[in-house]
Amino acid sequence: MDAAQIRDKVDEALSTVFDPEIPVNIVELGLVYKTEIQDGGRVMVIMTLTAPGCPVAGSIIEEVTQKIEAIEGVTTADVRLTFDPPWSKDMMSEEAKLELGFL
Repeated sequence: MDAAQIRDKVDEALSTVFDPEIPVNIVELGLVYKTEIQDGGRVMVIMTLTAPGCPVAGSIIEEVTQKIEAIEGVTTADVRLTFDPPWSKDMMSEEAKLELGFL
């Protein structure tokens, strides 16, 4: 599987991870800042949370890591948290804003 195919599978997997407090996936929420497919099947994801003190941070990171590492061709998943820039509702997709009543 080439890098483009792995990226598609990673994007697909990330869209199945939901913030337990908001019924929208982390991609639509705008929590995924960067996905990088590296040599040797390594995948790096830089993401954030809706709030720095998010009580489910560990479980979200663990779920993202497990789902990425389950993809054929992926050897390791390096999931990194950042709060720069801080997340805001403006980062959500139009679909997510509509679903949550922000439009």
